[in-house]
Amino acid sequence: MRTSTSLPEKEFLSHAPGFWFDQQIPAHDWNSAAWQLRSRVTNLAQLERHLTLTDEERAGVLLSGKKLAMAITPHYFNLIDPEDPECPIRRQVIPRIEETWEDPDEMADPCGEDSHMPVPGLVHRYPDRVLFLVTDRCASYCRYCTRSRVVSGVGEQELHTDYEAVFRYLEKHDEVRDVLLSGGDPLLFSDAKLEAILKRLRSIKHIEFLRIGSRIPIFLPQRITPALCQMLQRYQPLWLSIHTNHPRELTTEVKTGLDLLANHGVPLGNQSVLLRGVNDNVEVMKALVHKLLMCRVRPYYLYQCDLIQGSSHLRASVSAGIEIIENLRGHTTGYGVPQFVIDAPGGGGKVPVNPDYVLLRDEQRTLIRNFEGRTFEYPEPAMVRR
Repeated sequence: MRTSTSLPEKEFLSHAPGFWFDQQIPAHDWNSAAWQLRSRVTNLAQLERHLTLTDEERAGVLLSGKKLAMAITPHYFNLIDPEDPECPIRRQVIPRIEETWEDPDEMADPCGEDSHMPVPGLVHRYPDRVLFLVTDRCASYCRYCTRSRVVSGVGEQELHTDYEAVFRYLEKHDEVRDVLLSGGDPLLFSDAKLEAILKRLRSIKHIEFLRIGSRIPIFLPQRITPALCQMLQRYQPLWLSIHTNHPRELTTEVKTGLDLLANHGVPLGNQSVLLRGVNDNVEVMKALVHKLLMCRVRPYYLYQCDLIQGSSHLRASVSAGIEIIENLRGHTTGYGVPQFVIDAPGGGGKVPVNPDYVLLRDEQRTLIRNFEGRTFEYPEPAMVRR
C-alpha cells in the first residue's frame, strides 16, 4: 500500500495502488465507484491484513457494530500511514475503545435535531431553511459522526424518512427557501434517484436554492462522473458542501472530481471539524485551506466537534480553534479563512466564535486591533454621537 508519509502534504498525490489485498487491481475496477463500495474494509480481519492495530483500536473495532459501523473505501484506506498509530487519517475512520467511554457532557443528539423534526427526516431549526435527511448510509463512517445514533444502521435509532410527508410539509411552508440534503450521504444515491428528489424540490416554487452536504468527493471520488455533474447542473442554483479535515485527503483523484463539479457550475464549500491529533494545528489547517482554494473550494466552516457520545478523545479545545483563526486571518487570503462555529448543544444552532478584534466600543468610537496586534480607533459618525 502506498502512503504519503514522507511526502509534503501540500502536494496533490495519487494513491492508486498496484495491489489491493495482495491482488493486482485493474484500473477500470479501481476507478469504479461500485468496486470501491464492494471492496470497503468493514471488519477486523481486513484491517489486520494491512495494519498493526493498537490494543485500543482492536477493542474499538470489535465493539463498533454496537454504535457506528466501520466502513472504509480502498481509496481512503490508502491514505493511512500503516506505521503511525496517530496518523490523522487513521484517527478519523478506525474505531477506538474510547468510543465506549461515558462522559456526562456528551449527548446522543447534540444538535437537538430530533426535537426540531416536524415530519420524519426533516429538521426545521432555522426560519427559512431545512435539513432533509435523505439516507442513513455513507461510503465511509467518520468516528465523530454527529448522527451516529441513526447513521450506518447499527445505532440506537433508525432513520425512517417519510419523503412524501417532507414534500407536503415544504409545499405548505412558503417561508422555506433553502433545502440542504444530507444524511448519511445523498451522493450514494444513483443519479436517477437523486435527480428525482431534486426535481420534486425544484417543483416547489418558493424554494430558491438547494444544497447537498457530502463527503463522497473525499471518500469516493470515483463517484464524481460527468453524468452526475451534468445532472446537478440542471438544478441550479445548487451548492455542494464537502467535508475535508486534513490536506492529505486532497489527492489528485479528489481534485479531478472537484474540478469536474466546478467546471459544471456547482459552487463548492468545505466544512471541517476541529479534531484533536488531526487538524488542531495552524500549519495543518493552513495547508488544508490553501489546497482547497487550489481545488476551487471555499473554506466555509470550521466546526467545534459536537458533543457526540464517545468523542472525547477526538475533541480539541475551543481555544485551539480560536488560535487557528487568529493565525489565518491576515496571514493568508480572506477566501481561505473559514468561520469557526460551535453548534450550540441541545439545538441552539451555529454560533460564530472569533478572536477578540473589538477591544472597546462606546458612543464615540470603536477600538479595534489587527492581525499584527496593532490597535486602531474608528470614530462613530457625528450624527450618531449627538
